[in-house]
Order: sequence, then structure tokens, then C-alpha cells
Amino acid sequence: MASPYRALFAAPGSKGFSAAGFLGRMPMSMMGIGVVTMVSQLTGRYGLAGALSATLALAAALIGPQVSRLVDQYGQRRVLRPVTLIALAASALLLLAASYRWPDWVLFTACVGIGCVPSLGAMVRARWAALYRGTPRLHTAYSFESVIDEVCFIFGPIISIGLSTAWFPEAGPLLAACFLAVGVFWLTAQRATEPEPHPRTRSGGGGSALRAPGLRVLVATFAATGAIFGSVDVVTVAFAEEEGHKAAASVVLAVYAGGSCVAGMVFGLLRTAGAPERRWLLGVCAMAVSMIPLLLVGNLPFLAVALFVAGLSVAPTMITTMSLIEEHVPRAQLTEGMTWVSTGLAVGVALGSSAGGWVIDAAGARAGYGVPAVAGAVAVAVGFLGYRRLKRPAPGRGGTVEQHTHGEREERNLA
Repeated sequence: MASPYRALFAAPGSKGFSAAGFLGRMPMSMMGIGVVTMVSQLTGRYGLAGALSATLALAAALIGPQVSRLVDQYGQRRVLRPVTLIALAASALLLLAASYRWPDWVLFTACVGIGCVPSLGAMVRARWAALYRGTPRLHTAYSFESVIDEVCFIFGPIISIGLSTAWFPEAGPLLAACFLAVGVFWLTAQRATEPEPHPRTRSGGGGSALRAPGLRVLVATFAATGAIFGSVDVVTVAFAEEEGHKAAASVVLAVYAGGSCVAGMVFGLLRTAGAPERRWLLGVCAMAVSMIPLLLVGNLPFLAVALFVAGLSVAPTMITTMSLIEEHVPRAQLTEGMTWVSTGLAVGVALGSSAGGWVIDAAGARAGYGVPAVAGAVAVAVGFLGYRRLKRPAPGRGGTVEQHTHGEREERNLA
């Protein structure tokens, strides 16, 4: 591991909460595809499987920010443990309902309950922010977490699908629930690094973090970005099937995530300069432009190369987004703000998947790559329209010269 990453874990407790966060984040990429695999194997109803997966994703997108809002007010331990128990109980209900062929409404109810699953990525990033706020190490921490996200998305579906097909249909969702339980309870047992809660006072207001204009821009842009990801996944599977190598789709998509991993690791080693909103807009534009070569794709090897290049702009943009949330959301609502961006991304993934599937059915897989291209154009348009708002951080949160100097001084003391 390069020295900046080694230095990152010099702080007491950092290895522990990072490892717990990794385990607790695995279900985000395992549960949805695990439900699809389980239900399709047990019932042969792919339509039901897809509807359940969409219900789970939308429930998590709607409930997640509310859970994070409570975390900001009352602390991670007090909130995460009870909501995780609800999600685990709902997971058990889903497994039983699927195994014993209970009515469909029970399956949908269980998926809504699983939506209580907390956003472990936001919880871990909040701990890094509490630990390294105002220092260059926070940039490295966000870079590391972005790489962990990609690792989860690379290996999570492979593990979930593999277990459900090779062992028994319920194995994938069952392991995802186990990861969630271990990750959350291990994380919340680490009290020393838990961020201080910020109880809302009557005068302090209890409104949503979405009141921040800059956050609304980020959420809207990442809804369009999520449509890129969702449509690329669906269209790539269809394209690989048209080419006669459907199994290769997982490898090609892993290459896409691998490009993001590489870029995230390198980006974390850099000492960035200049306005973060400018880097963010450049990253959004790069993601949009990288979708254009997919329209010209002719075979799977070319597709893999094109997606690897496209992935290079993903992690740096995500990392810069987290830095912008730091500037545009009050500190007392940081976890909620991070979760809202994830919500926008999840909604976009659902919309992109649906749009991609519709275009594939109507015109074939090659035409389907027009969906991420259009989504990229929408992301750029929203980014440009909201750029002025991103240049105005929340009161007291701007990156002044004095703050930067203070940060460098703290960095030297930590070293």
C-alpha cells in the first residue's frame, strides 16, 4: 500500500471501523441480485424477481436518508442497531416466504422492511470526516472508501450469484444478511471513533439536508449518473448474450469497476488544487463523453476496453462529490447529506435499468447504449445549470486559505 494510505490507518481505531464498514457494505451489491437469483430459481418468475429487486432498491433509497438523519441526531449506535434488526427480521421473512411459496404481498412487504438497511458507506465516511476534517488525509480517506465501494460491487454479485446457483437458492441473500449483521454490530461496538451526535434544537431547525441548494444539485446530477450505471449493466448483459457469451458480461462489468478502482487509488495519492466544484464538473463531463465510444462497440474485447476507460472517471468524481458535500451540508447533517447522494444514485440506477431494458426490447442491445449516452448528457446539463450553487458553500464551510493552512499544520502533527 502506498505511504499516504499507510498513514491513513495510523489513527487508533481506523482499521477496525474500516473493516467493519467493508463487511457491512457487501450486502448493498449482494442483496438485490441475490433476490433476483433466488426468486427466479424458486419460482421461475423473472418478472416477480425484478419487481422485488426494484422494490428493495426504492425502499432503501427512500428510507436510507431518514435513517441517516436520525443517526446525525442520536448517534450511530443508538440508531443503527435497532434499524438493522428490522432489516434482518425482514430478510428472514423474505427467505421463509420465498422458500414456502407464501403470497407475493409478503415478499413485497419483506423487501420494504429490508429497505431499513443503513448506508454503511456514509457511516464510515462520517467517521473519517470526524477523524481527519480539515486535513489532506480526508481526501485520501474518501479515495480509499470509493475503492472499497467498487470492490464490493465487483465481488458482491459474483459471490451472491455463485452461492445461490451452486449451493441453494437462498444462500446469496442469507450471506448478505450475515454480512450486514456482523458489519453493523462490529462498527457500532467501536465507540471511540463514533462521531458526536448533533441533537436538533427548536431554534436549530430539524429540516432535511436537502434544503442546501448545493446538495440538491449533487443529488439531481447523480440521479442522471445512476441512470448511466444502471443502463450500462443491463445493456452489457444483453450485448454479451447477443454475442453468444452471456457469462462474459460479469467479467466485462468487473473491468468497468476495475477502471474506477485504479483511478480511485491514484486519485487518492494526488494533492488536488483549485476549486473542487470545477473538478467535479470536469469529472461529470468525462463520464458523459466516455459513453460515446459505447455506441460504436462491435465486440466484447472492444467493449471491455471502452468500459475500462469509462471507469477511470467514476471514482474521482465520486470522491470529489463527497468533498463537496462537506462544503455544502451543515456538519450536523453530514451523514444524511452523503446518504441523499446515494439515494439519487439508486433512483437513477432503477430508472436507467428500466429504460435500458425497454430500448433493448424495442431495438436491440447496440441501440441500448444510447441510454447511458443520453443520461450522461442530462448529467452534464444539470451540472452546468447548478454550477453557480456549487460555488457557494454553506456558511462557515468554505475552503479558505486559513483553513487550508490549519489543515496542513494538523497533517504535520498527525505525521
